[in-house]
Formats: sequence, structure tokens, C-alpha cells
Amino acid sequence: MTFMPISDIRPNTLAFENEALVAPTGFREYDARWLYPEEINLLGMQALGLGLGTYLHELGVAPKIVVGHDYRSYSLTIKQALTLGLMSAGCEVHDIGLALSPVAYFAQFALDVPAVAMVTASHNENGWTGVKMGAHRPLTFGPDEINRLKAIVLGGKGVERNGGKYIRVEGMREQYLNDVTKGHRLSRPIRVVAACGNGTAGAFAPEALRRIGADVVPMDAELDYNFPKYNPNPEDMKMLHAMSDAVRESGAELALGFDGDGDRCGVVDDKGEEIFADKVGVLLARDLSSRNPNAKFVVDVKSTGIYQVDPVLKERGVVTDYWKTGHSYIKRRTSELGALAGFEKSGHYFFNPPVGRGYDDSIVAAIAVLEMLDRAGNKPISAMMQDLPKTWGSPTMGPYCSDTEKYRVVDEIVAEYEGMKARGEKILGQNIVSLVTVNGVRVVLEDGTWGLVRASSNKPSLVVVCESPASDENMRAMFRDVDARLSKHKEVGEYDQKI
Repeated sequence: MTFMPISDIRPNTLAFENEALVAPTGFREYDARWLYPEEINLLGMQALGLGLGTYLHELGVAPKIVVGHDYRSYSLTIKQALTLGLMSAGCEVHDIGLALSPVAYFAQFALDVPAVAMVTASHNENGWTGVKMGAHRPLTFGPDEINRLKAIVLGGKGVERNGGKYIRVEGMREQYLNDVTKGHRLSRPIRVVAACGNGTAGAFAPEALRRIGADVVPMDAELDYNFPKYNPNPEDMKMLHAMSDAVRESGAELALGFDGDGDRCGVVDDKGEEIFADKVGVLLARDLSSRNPNAKFVVDVKSTGIYQVDPVLKERGVVTDYWKTGHSYIKRRTSELGALAGFEKSGHYFFNPPVGRGYDDSIVAAIAVLEMLDRAGNKPISAMMQDLPKTWGSPTMGPYCSDTEKYRVVDEIVAEYEGMKARGEKILGQNIVSLVTVNGVRVVLEDGTWGLVRASSNKPSLVVVCESPASDENMRAMFRDVDARLSKHKEVGEYDQKI
């Protein structure tokens, strides 16, 4: 069947039942996400499978691929349509069933299969669907691969081939749980809240933590694709506040929160205080560098500046590389530099051997956090945080900006700050000492205060983050400067949250 996708078909029409709907905006920087069925229908997902299978042949990799799906009411159906397309492209499809994204990545190694297509909308609201894809483990697609796939799919260039095969894989959940917990055993039963937001992680995370000897307090671990309380997103303040309440009520030493597809982990300390993942990364960097001198780490541009000023990391010769935000970017950069680990403020953690296999896995990260706490003896994680240099940071804020406008707006903001620096203009009475422009712009002032503006890679919005090692007021003043510049652009709408 030849597909020439159309971008403007409406549901509940004759065309919707007979033509492939694929909105071009669904192809993001490093994965694909659409509103279903408004932006993609089942024939559109079948066209995506045919295009992906065609691209695997073009890349010269063996046409074998792992597929899995997250826990949403429509994910299994979407995966079946994707599978049909992959098989029509001559691919051998290994279906591992309901899974976390890291379980699908693990299955690439366990089954010796080069490619992966995980049907998931991650932490996005219900109504969204998408696919995380890769052809060279442990990496996932970046912009070049996504753009080539987009050209194949939207151009109707998918090629049907014989040889397609479907293999249903049994027992991958148990195989994964055995693998991630093997050789890990806490010296004491640390009480931990395992917060799953009624998402897919409820079928994996509590059991994994029990197997290493943790005293697990499950929170919203029952699978419910209606997400009755909030989206499973450990960066969302609603989920973090619920985790805080659970810590206080249960007397737990911390809470660990897992997102919808289990590749991100959030942390709340023993006092019920949220710890942003970039600072958890600093703690993990301290722990890992104590056993690995001169270690190298990769962090995203949204992350705290503590990595560069922490005296403990400096003493151990740690090198930190700030890179583009996005799981695919940090994963690839961590691999390219041979770094020990990569950390993202959104809660993605990437551990290279011997800790992990290089891909983002919230359960591997959760175990690393618990083992770090175990090695600290009786020192609570709140006290470990107190040992870090003090900074005042904002949450990750997302003002609305359409997918068709967001990159242009960011380019203009970058040019504005570049012009200011060139002219020697000041912000907060300070010089701009550096501009990091690998991903939007990170504006750094003399006292270390910084503000970031970038385009979201997976939603119609911008991303704004600010931090100051000097004072809360300087952090807020930096935000006001950024916000004032964004406010001049009529394309920029309301924030999802503000400080």
C-alpha cells in the first residue's frame, strides 16, 4: 500500500478512514509526538512504520526492531498500526508488550536487535502519542535522522519489501528487573516513596526497589491511564507536592518519582523538599567521582552552575561539559566524550558502564540514588544537599509559543543578547561574561547569575530557567529581564508556571 500522507484531514470524515493523516509538526528534534487523532491517525502511524522500516534499510542496519508501548488507552492500538507498517517494510518486529522506554532500550541488548521504536507520549497529557526511535544502541535519533525520516514519510517514499515478520516476546519485564537489580543490595532497608503517577512505571519501579532491599511505600502505583490525579511527570509541581506529602506522612527518607515512560526520575528529600534533578546530579557526581578520579560528566544547559564551582568536584579533577537539552543530545554527547554519566535537569540520567549501558533509565538512576544514600551512612539526603554551594533557582518554566514560531523567537532573543554583550551593556548592573548558545542562549553574569531561553523540543512552548549563586533577588531579577524581552514578542503566550 502506498502512503502519501495528508496534513489536514479531520476526524469523523470519509477521508480520515481512507487516507494517512500525519501532521509535519509531529516530527520533533529527536523523537515524534502528535495529538491523536487530530494530528495523526492509525493509517498515519502505519505510514510512519513503513517510513521507519525503509530508513533502517537505507541506513544499512539489520531490519530488526524492538517495539513496546506505554500505558495509555490507545497506545496498544497505535503500536499495532506502527508494527503493520514496519512489517510491510520487510522488518522483523520484536514486540515486548507493555514497557518503559528503558525496557525497550534494554531489549535491544537482550535480544541483540539494533533498532527500537517505543510508542509513548512520555509525560505529555492524555491525547498525545509519539515514538522514540533509534537504530544504533544505546543512541536514539537526533535531528538528522528525524529529518530524513520526515522526508521519507511525508514524501510518500516508503518502500514495501517482503520478509516482514512478527515475534511476540514473552517475559521481558522479568528479564529487565533481574538485570537492573542484579548485584545491588542495600545495607539497610531505606524507606522510600515510589511515586508513579498511575503511569507505566507502577508495574516496574516499586518491584525493582524492593528487590534491592528498600522499604518501599508505593504511591499511585496502580495502573490507570486516566491519570486521575496528575500526569506522571516528576518535574511537575503537583506531583512533587504529592511526593512531599507522602514523605512526611510515611516517615520515608526520600521519595523517587517516575514519569510516564520511566526514563526520568525526580527526588524529594527527607524533609519533603523537592530537589531539582540537576542538583541530584551534582550529588551523584560527587559520589561517582569519589571512586573515579578525573571523571567527566555531561549536563544540559538548563542545569545548575554548581558543577563548575563545587570545591569537591574541582579537587577531584572533574570536568563538566554543558550541552544541548534533550535526552537524545545528552545521550549521544555522553557516549562521544566517554563521560562517566550525563545529567539533565528534567530528570534524565545517563550512566555509561559500569553503572549502566548509556541510555536513560529512571530505575537505574533511582538505584544509584539509594546506593549513594546508603554509602552516606546516617546522613540524610537533605544534609547532603546542605553541603553543596548555595544557589537560588527557578523551576523550568514553559511560556506557550507555537511550533512554527518558537525557533524564530529564540533566534531573535539570542541575537538581542549577543548585541548587548558586543556593546558592553549591563544586566543587573553587571557585565555579561559569557553566552552559551549551543541550545538557545544561556546568559551568564559576573556573579554567576544566569538565565536561559530555548525552544522546547517536544511541545509548542519555550523553556525558561534562571539561577543565581548570589541571591534569590538576583535570580528573580534575571527572570524579569528574560521575561521582559519575551513579552515584546506577541507569539509568546502564557506560562505553565511562574516563580
